[in-house]
Amino acid sequence: MTTPAFSVQHLDFFYTANKKTLSDINLEIQPQQVTALIGPSGCGKSTFLRCLNRMNDTIAGTRVEGKIYLGDEDIYGANMDVVNLRQRVGMVFQKPNPFPQSIYDNVAFGPRVMGMDVNMDEVVEKSLIAAALWDDVKDNLKADAMGLSLGQQQRLCIARVVAVQPEVILMDESTSALDPIATARVEELIAELKKDYTIVIVTHNMQQAARVSDYTGFFWLGELVEFAQTNEMFTRPKQELTEAYITGRMG
Repeated sequence: MTTPAFSVQHLDFFYTANKKTLSDINLEIQPQQVTALIGPSGCGKSTFLRCLNRMNDTIAGTRVEGKIYLGDEDIYGANMDVVNLRQRVGMVFQKPNPFPQSIYDNVAFGPRVMGMDVNMDEVVEKSLIAAALWDDVKDNLKADAMGLSLGQQQRLCIARVVAVQPEVILMDESTSALDPIATARVEELIAELKKDYTIVIVTHNMQQAARVSDYTGFFWLGELVEFAQTNEMFTRPKQELTEAYITGRMG
């Protein structure tokens, strides 16, 4: 039986001592599959996503209870190197956030900072190819990344994540700032990337979840109401609340 990429067990998350945002979350995220997290704004899905690479640690006063395993490693355990964790579990944010540097230097940034012993030209090329951006920029790698279109900037951010050879890519509403054509390009890219990476996306767009994901989790008021294969959830949801949300009667 395949070891899950992530195993989440009885996860509770608190922003302050008495502000509980996630309650008793249990799920397994399968390797080299796309898992979508859906639900209304403020339901905890982005908070949950940031638990997977401990991005919430940067917020003072937060607290986690329960367990999250990456493979067989407890990511909140005493032996977990958080810098190493964030290299293994990369993140693409809602708005493209390229550095004000060249396209080349954006992609090379992570391997340089981490002191990776690699052929940097090869890494940059492979990462841009993986992000479906190479053909657009190969003759102009020294150009300012801020001059790219929004869709290209987001693919550059994906290339920057890929360059450090992660196991998992987290995508938090990563197409919500893009136009429909750029969104379609990123969705095609997700389908390609899952051949090599485990991908977890947060999306408000249920059509997108249905198009790109293999599994879907539905969050509501900090709880995971239902988690199932995507085609099953969208055609035969087990929970009445899931059906109400998917059909637009609630949310």
